[in-house]
Amino acid sequence: MPTIAPISELRNYGQVLDKVEAGKPVYLTKNGRGEYSIHSIEDDEIFDKARAMVKLISELNAGFASGEEEGWISDDEVAEHFKNRRRMVKG
Repeated sequence: MPTIAPISELRNYGQVLDKVEAGKPVYLTKNGRGEYSIHSIEDDEIFDKARAMVKLISELNAGFASGEEEGWISDDEVAEHFKNRRRMVKG
């Protein structure tokens, strides 16, 4: 469960930071409304992985939709494409 505290508690930031744990952020309020959150690095890494996964799934769905709409290419066409790219890179 998160801790909710007024932003004025940051005067004693050490005590506020001691309350932060993985899965237990501290939410700071300003004039009674949520304004900031402080969370652990572990939580930040989890959020980053989740964002990356959502982006990947979105791009995969877009690619699938494109394939369905414009038609799929064969394995041979893919192999030929990369074969030509290698030639271009080698010069």
